Amino acid sequence: MKICILSRSSFLYSTRRLIEAAKIRGHEPRVVDVLKCYVNIMSGNPQVFGPNDLSLNNFDAVIPRIGNSVTFYGAAILRQFEMAGIYAVNESTPITRSRDKLRAHQILSTKNIGTPITGFAHSPKNTEALIRLVGGAPLILKLLEGTQGKGVILAETRKAAESVIEAFGGLNAFFLVQEFIKEAGGADIRCFVIGEKVVASMQRQAGEGDFRSNLHRGGRASLAKLTPTERKTAVNAAKALGLRIAGVDLIRSNRGPLVLEVNSSPGLEGIEKATGKDVAGMIIEYIEKQVSGLKKNRTVIG
Repeated sequence: MKICILSRSSFLYSTRRLIEAAKIRGHEPRVVDVLKCYVNIMSGNPQVFGPNDLSLNNFDAVIPRIGNSVTFYGAAILRQFEMAGIYAVNESTPITRSRDKLRAHQILSTKNIGTPITGFAHSPKNTEALIRLVGGAPLILKLLEGTQGKGVILAETRKAAESVIEAFGGLNAFFLVQEFIKEAGGADIRCFVIGEKVVASMQRQAGEGDFRSNLHRGGRASLAKLTPTERKTAVNAAKALGLRIAGVDLIRSNRGPLVLEVNSSPGLEGIEKATGKDVAGMIIEYIEKQVSGLKKNRTVIG
């Protein structure tokens, strides 16, 4: 197969591992910077071009590794690949769903998937109601545009919560107010979902003096053993958003596993090092099966 990896750099760990895994299995991977692509939106003949006006319509599959900061443009380019009939392991619409924290929580709630109690409002007059809604302080405030633990604040007192909400309001920033799950002890679990299976999982523990367990924020990772309920919750969360590959972040609460976030471009470094599993190889193997199945169906139909 000819595989396009949409990534800003071939030196990033996840991109490098996908290249290695693809080559080991006899495929032809190529890294393409999504910001250097452009499209020809032609009726009946959608075209995607890369650097030097090179057509990119000859790929069998696309692996999107699109950063948060380029979601809009990256999704537009990926959508053009989809229109050209090229298989995308994660499609554009599920990616944009997952990147919108508010929309993602709303979708998960409609599927009865457990999440922390979450509130959203615009008017500062709703501050008291929001704080009451999530059970009072301590509580979590999350900027909708935040990523990797940035823009996530723990307000330990009601006064602190009111001050932060007022500050966010003054900046015209959209944010969520969320209950603080004390019993989680600053730990969460990253479940790596491929298809309808959790293939690897790790527990991330917040660094000393912090409550955010993200590895980018100094958290520590270790192998995690999941319960059947946790596995089912992770798979259902990815499926609810339409993602075939996802990093689902759970926390353990007194009322069962709760989904914090569903990541459409989960990093491979932490999960591979913590579990010793070849997750990149599993991704390539999954794509092989999907593309092979699509080709067989087209042959039968033809």
